[in-house]
Amino acid sequence: MSVEDKFLEVEHTITDRISRIGKGKYARILKMARKPTRDEYGKSAIITGVGIIIIGLVGFIIYLLMNVFFTVP
Repeated sequence: MSVEDKFLEVEHTITDRISRIGKGKYARILKMARKPTRDEYGKSAIITGVGIIIIGLVGFIIYLLMNVFFTVP
């Protein structure tokens, strides 16, 4: 088998997989998907940012508690 034949085989495999994207078990989800509006994107960004800040604060509080209660004098 030559190098060209291997490349053609890989190309056919990739094109077969791509052609089946809209026909599998995720087809319904992909058909319903759409680009979010500016308002939806903004709300998602704010909620995500607040979540990151809350997780960071919890981690920082745990860090402070560990330093206060478990430091060796």
